[in-house]
Amino acid sequence: MGDHMKTQLVSAIHLQEVELEERPADNQEARRNSNACDQTYTVEEAVETIGFGRFHILLFVIMGSSNIVEAMEIMLLAVVSPEIRCEWRLEDWQVALVSTMVFLGFMLCGVLGGYIADRYGRWKVVFGGFVWSAYFSLLTSFAPSYGWFIFLRSMVGCGVAGVSQGFVLKTEFIPANYRAYLLPLSTIFWMMGSMLIIILGMLVVPTLGWRWMIRISVTPSVVLIFLFKFIPESARFNVSAGNTPAAVKTLQWIAKMNRASLPPGRLVEPTVKERGSWRILLSSSFRRTSLLLWYSWFVASFTYYGSVLSSSELLEKNLLCLTDGDEEHQVKHRHEDGLCYCIPFGPGDYQTLLISSLGEVALVPMNICLLNVFGRKLSLTVLQLLAAILFMMVNICTTMFGFTVLLFLLRSLVSMNFNVVYIYTAEVYPTVARSLGMGFCTSFSRIGGMIAPFIAQVGSGNIQQSFHKFLLSECLICVYVRF
Repeated sequence: MGDHMKTQLVSAIHLQEVELEERPADNQEARRNSNACDQTYTVEEAVETIGFGRFHILLFVIMGSSNIVEAMEIMLLAVVSPEIRCEWRLEDWQVALVSTMVFLGFMLCGVLGGYIADRYGRWKVVFGGFVWSAYFSLLTSFAPSYGWFIFLRSMVGCGVAGVSQGFVLKTEFIPANYRAYLLPLSTIFWMMGSMLIIILGMLVVPTLGWRWMIRISVTPSVVLIFLFKFIPESARFNVSAGNTPAAVKTLQWIAKMNRASLPPGRLVEPTVKERGSWRILLSSSFRRTSLLLWYSWFVASFTYYGSVLSSSELLEKNLLCLTDGDEEHQVKHRHEDGLCYCIPFGPGDYQTLLISSLGEVALVPMNICLLNVFGRKLSLTVLQLLAAILFMMVNICTTMFGFTVLLFLLRSLVSMNFNVVYIYTAEVYPTVARSLGMGFCTSFSRIGGMIAPFIAQVGSGNIQQSFHKFLLSECLICVYVRF
């Protein structure tokens, strides 16, 4: 009995010693857990901590492919213009009105899409834009008359306005250090869309007609509708809307894909009740920036679509001042006894459009260098000045090869200008008004797109006057670009 009591006493003493040894460790762990709970992080910190990885490659491919859809719908106007002019015997102003109606739909739905994206989510607007644009683009191929054609194309423009909100969704997931590299590289997808619709025009229009070309061009939109399920809603939007658990779930999924981890602590950002309000854009903090950005977007669109549409118009009507023009370029649109409505694109015309489309990515390394070395504002100034010089040089009477080179360089510069203004706009506005700010900017850009067809397609009988108008707007923006 005595030995048993001694054994129990020794065991009790040993247990007490073990408890005393473990208690400090438990206290330290409790303190660590308490400190972890006290730590907080923002979405921006989480995105930077996770870094670049497999998710961003997936995001870059899928969201970049949305540029293919947008480019195909816009460039389709340049390819299909000679065909509808011939089929419905359209005047110049009627051909120009087609492009104007597309940009009108883009303008009206751009602001609406930005408001909905800030209020109810970016993902819903982009996905809805895919479905909407694909549906009405398909209907365009069955248009029985010119009136129906311009109405359905304006509906397509409305859908493309929703698709363009994908740029905001993409930007909000990309770490800041990678934006100046990845966003200009997305120009590759725009070039692919432009080249794809030109190649379709070259192969399909002469054999099956323009209606089948439009039907085939809907295929990328249908594919993206199914791929878009792999893209989550913006974590920044979820936090600003007060849905923090959804934002954390999205960030955890991205971290898992990238084989990274979130910062220690919990996600905390203030919930903002006033989301998607135009008052934010015109507040004292952003009024000057907003007004100058709207003008910058107007000029960016005016020069880009002006160069695209005018080049196709000059090729179609054979209005170029060429020193080595062949018989194909001797057939003129205007005659003393009336108009020649049916002048289809020849193989050489399609080739010129293809080469000029390649120009949109040829100077991407220069674009990235300018953004990283000189910043957004100075880059915009340099690009505008260079584009203005090239607009002046297009007036020179040259060979077909010379015109192709000038058009190649011009498309490069105006495309780079669009890249810079896109990036700056996505970075300058806060999350609660980013989509709306982008929506307002794209709407003002479409005003430039609405005016460009009438100068490029109606006023291109005098090429010098047309391009000098582009030149004037380029010089004006250079004065005001220093925000």
